[in-house]
Amino acid sequence: MTAASSGPGFSTTVEALRLRKWPLGPGQATLVMDQFATDDFNLVVDDRADVHVNSKDGRFYLGWFPFGRPGTDCEGWKIAITGTAKVRGYQMSFDTETPADIVAAAVARVLETSPLV
Repeated sequence: MTAASSGPGFSTTVEALRLRKWPLGPGQATLVMDQFATDDFNLVVDDRADVHVNSKDGRFYLGWFPFGRPGTDCEGWKIAITGTAKVRGYQMSFDTETPADIVAAAVARVLETSPLV
């Protein structure tokens, strides 16, 4: 009995190599912003036309910087969750060219995993 040897490289199928249409370009920011109810979140548009959303309790922040966040290298979206005394918070950043659909999915997941108390 002989064992098949595995050669260098990788193995795949024709189906796995089919072309896909990947989302590109910033898309519509309203896909992200429409997720925030004014009862629970504050929205501010500043003099640069950047949009800032924060929760009423101040622990959630979303910034949209269509022309890039000042002092960064093309950061277009910033999501930050403030931690507690016992658990650290976290943050995410997305490029100015990240499709709004992708950012909206991340925001939706953050919101659906944060139940009201």
